[in-house]
Amino acid sequence: MRRAVCPGSFDPITNGHLDIIARASRLYDEVYVAVMINQSKKGLFEVEERIELIREVTSEFANVRVETHHGLLVDFCKQRDIPAIVKGLRAVSDFDYELQMAQMNNGLTGVETLFVPTNPTYSFLSSSLVKEVAAWGGDVSHLVPPQILDALNRRLRKD
Repeated sequence: MRRAVCPGSFDPITNGHLDIIARASRLYDEVYVAVMINQSKKGLFEVEERIELIREVTSEFANVRVETHHGLLVDFCKQRDIPAIVKGLRAVSDFDYELQMAQMNNGLTGVETLFVPTNPTYSFLSSSLVKEVAAWGGDVSHLVPPQILDALNRRLRKD
């Protein structure tokens, strides 16, 4: 069985994330969405909320599983026999950072990283940008699934 993981904080998940997950789900038999926990960052959504929202918006993909992990991504991969990490690249600046991570991960355990160019529609998109625009009352409805927009509006009290 071919397995891959799409890691991230997903706070919140965006249409750009979903595009990468959907594309990975067509290439692999099983795709894990690993919601990584960063103790030094306070998220807008609790990890459990993110997992539930991601499960909701990825429910159409029968081969996608959503889990959380605290620690090294390569440990998550080893525990589940996952040989590949799938990452979306928006710009050259992403590549510089992601290449270093890919080389470190490969050096630690042999896990390969596959870079998928982001759909140009989402090349500027990040969770941080979505949160900032939404917090100021901007329209992010075209950047996130409807369930995520509802959750953002509830969290930011903009119903």
